[in-house]
Amino acid sequence: MSDALKHECGIAHIRLLKPLEYYKEKYGSAFYGVNKMYLMMEKQHNRGQDGAGFASIKLDTNPGERYISRVRSIQQQPIQDIFGQINSRINQVLTEHPEYQDDVALQKKHVPYIGEVLLGHVRYGTFGKNSVESVHPFLRQNNWMHRNLILAGNFNMTNVKELFQNLVDLGQHPKEYTDTITIMEKIGHFLDDAVSKVYKDLKKEGYSKHECSPLIAERLKVHKILKRAAKNWDGGYAMAGLLGHGDSFVLRDPAGIRPAFYYKDDEVVVVASERPVIQTVFNVEFDDVKELEPGHAIITKTSGDVSIKQILQPLERKSCSFERIYFSRGSDAEIYQERKTLGKLLMPQVLKAIDNDTKNTVFSYIPNTAETSFYGLIDTVEEHLNERKTQDILKGNGNLSKEQVISILEETPRIEKIAIKDVKLRTFITEDSSRDDLVAHVYDVTYGVIKPTDNLVIIDDSIVRGTTLKKSIIKMMDRLHPKKIIVVSSAPQIRYPDCYGIDMANLESLVAFNAALELLKENNNYNLVEEVYKKCKAQVDLADKDVQNFVKEIYDQFTPEQISAKISELLTDSSVNADVEIIFQSVDNLHQACPEHLGDWYFTGNYPTAGGNRVVNRAFINFYEGNKERAY
Repeated sequence: MSDALKHECGIAHIRLLKPLEYYKEKYGSAFYGVNKMYLMMEKQHNRGQDGAGFASIKLDTNPGERYISRVRSIQQQPIQDIFGQINSRINQVLTEHPEYQDDVALQKKHVPYIGEVLLGHVRYGTFGKNSVESVHPFLRQNNWMHRNLILAGNFNMTNVKELFQNLVDLGQHPKEYTDTITIMEKIGHFLDDAVSKVYKDLKKEGYSKHECSPLIAERLKVHKILKRAAKNWDGGYAMAGLLGHGDSFVLRDPAGIRPAFYYKDDEVVVVASERPVIQTVFNVEFDDVKELEPGHAIITKTSGDVSIKQILQPLERKSCSFERIYFSRGSDAEIYQERKTLGKLLMPQVLKAIDNDTKNTVFSYIPNTAETSFYGLIDTVEEHLNERKTQDILKGNGNLSKEQVISILEETPRIEKIAIKDVKLRTFITEDSSRDDLVAHVYDVTYGVIKPTDNLVIIDDSIVRGTTLKKSIIKMMDRLHPKKIIVVSSAPQIRYPDCYGIDMANLESLVAFNAALELLKENNNYNLVEEVYKKCKAQVDLADKDVQNFVKEIYDQFTPEQISAKISELLTDSSVNADVEIIFQSVDNLHQACPEHLGDWYFTGNYPTAGGNRVVNRAFINFYEGNKERAY
């Protein structure tokens, strides 16, 4: 994605099922879990670079011994920073107490961060300023071990206002108006209630207060707590939680919007946002890693018993297609093939744009995340050329000379590395009015490989705002003096905001929306904007289930091709000499490439939860009124 777009968070959860002495003997270190957590978070750093956090719980500790550790960072390299802090603290203790070096029991008792239950999080903030207080895991503290709650997740809720009011109605006074705090307090409320009920039952059975504690941990039904807490949630989420006594859970939303995968053997239970992370870090096969089903939670009790429980009734499966196009690492076997297919399916449109002139066309990609789709595109170019070569030779009826046959066979796709991103330069750029000239030089280009008679085809994985295309990429490509520049997006036109965890909260920043507005003006139909605004306003007080997405009416006036053509105009200024055409993937092709991942609301406006329609209408109201507030 050439536009800088902050996106999803990543979670990593490890539960060690053996005593720490086991890992010391087998793997040479009682810090096995901490080491694996570092690797899991690093393998997911693509999911979040604003901040990172780590928490651990020690099992079976004595009163007065610290059993919860947590560290968070918003430094430039937050994962490195938190594990640098962890290592520094561990080394300090071991240096001051050399007698702990070979004694795992003493290490567990005195060394922080070492524990059997671990939770990690990498964060991209989707709205507002970034501060360490916003970094997961969040901690809800209590002197009762069972009532301590640690929470981290990859999620956004569309109905925070409703959930917040529910807490107020319960008599609570939440310290912040955020979905994370709201969700944590909601779970915490029902956790407190469940602990109290179990405690009362145990007292009736004649157990002393001291005897109750381990029995509460044993009898607590985590799945029932989650069912009560999550009853009214509307959003996309993969949510991980640890209870102070050692129970843990990861819960996935009922539409499967946000991803979650798990692996279990007799040593560990592992959950992560991406499958290849688990495969790589624990050296297991593709089929060993399972996808957590929508609406279900994987729950590990203090005893080590593991279960998968349905918490919410699954909805129609709408897992995020953007995961497949861009967000997740392409090393996943399924995602790799899907991205190649996305590239292959674009070939007919590309051939039309270059008038079938492959001989005078150079193919490339930008940025690096589009590389896999590029391979798919080139595979199809090669198939097209091979078919054409065969036809040309057959047409010769055996009368072609040796030189003519060689000339036909020699044609291959012209592939070049045209654009190279200057990462250091991009890091330096600040958000002010003087940045445009710097933005224009974020990419370096390769000179000497493009002729004035050439078409230049550049594949991108998606186009959101188009800012980098307009201010940098297209101008840089034009310096090579091609006849025509064709920018190909492996994703369809992004028309609607996201409300489930990606940094696309408003409409006016989307180039497709601006293109539709320009077309309305040109067709003397801009009054439709006010009509849609009135329809959206009329729904403000309706229940979410009754709200319609009226923003679709803006796009319904035009074909995808008309909007693409207008986007090409908007992203090209008078300084560009080459013809410019921008091609987008079709939604049908997206579904063909990713048939199991049909979450396409960014492109179609078909939101998978009731709150989505309310959010998109609110985003339109904000646009019309010039309001910069968040739509959810």
